[in-house]
Amino acid sequence: MTVLVLGGAGYIGSHAVDRLIEKGEDVAVVDNLVTGHAKAINENARFYEGDIRDKAFMADVFDRENVDAVIHFAAFSIVPESMKDPLKYFDNNTGGVIALLEVMRDHNVNKIVFSSTAATYGEPKQIPIKETDPQDPTNPYGQSKLGMEKIMKWCDIAYGIKFVALRYFNVAGAKPDGSIGEDHHPETHLVPIILQVAAGERDQLQIFGDDYPTKDGTCVRDYVHVVDLADAHILAMEYLNNGGESTAFNLGSSTGFSNMEMLQAARDVTGQEIPAEMAPRRPGDPSTLIAASDKARDVLGWDPQFDDVHEIIKTAWNWKQKHPNGYNDR
Repeated sequence: MTVLVLGGAGYIGSHAVDRLIEKGEDVAVVDNLVTGHAKAINENARFYEGDIRDKAFMADVFDRENVDAVIHFAAFSIVPESMKDPLKYFDNNTGGVIALLEVMRDHNVNKIVFSSTAATYGEPKQIPIKETDPQDPTNPYGQSKLGMEKIMKWCDIAYGIKFVALRYFNVAGAKPDGSIGEDHHPETHLVPIILQVAAGERDQLQIFGDDYPTKDGTCVRDYVHVVDLADAHILAMEYLNNGGESTAFNLGSSTGFSNMEMLQAARDVTGQEIPAEMAPRRPGDPSTLIAASDKARDVLGWDPQFDDVHEIIKTAWNWKQKHPNGYNDR
């Protein structure tokens, strides 16, 4: 039976494909390569280039492959962009999952693990955030992912399609051997941007906001290593394979690090000065996001191996040094 990974050429998806193949799974990948890289896909996976919103294309993939479960990473995820162009996010993220679920229903595929986000919670009422806390997004990206969760709930009731929604916090790092990693254009994530400054590709880091109600005034986030995240998706798939009911899990380290603390950790790892300046807040950014991930640890048996931000940054720096121009170096 085949695991179909949507968005498998992207940052998180490519690491999940890699881990699935290491575990002996048969894997097929769908990606439109708008933000992904064909070079990131493990050579042992079958690749179909196309868009999940294209139902005819997706139906053909399901006809060709004996799909047992779907892992879905094919979503847009840039908060500021979603504030400027919300319809793009509702079309691709929310609309995309509707098209996908129709094809899954028609092909009797009834298991899906998908990327949700901490952004579904909005400005949290308590820290750490629990899965049962209110979901009130402060940006269209979070709203589009919350829409995906709600749609899947009703598709479970109507069609018996079981799902696991994984609400992650900030993802960072790379495969430890540096063979695959993070390569976005333009780059919007904090750790790779810091490392671009360390590598001399940017003059300085911009930190958006120093007047948040946090320990040093900068945003606080919970960082999880991309390989640990990929492993959580595989555990979630196994949970569904074993008859688990539809549910959601937070994925994070349960520890918060401010932007200033991440900058200092990167300075420690790289030995570079990494100049930084303060910039105004970005709209839609909550001040603090930290996960309570006890449920994933207890129910899925998730045991993250990278629990130190210095180690997470070290793997990202290894990828950066081996691939200064990302996948263009391969």
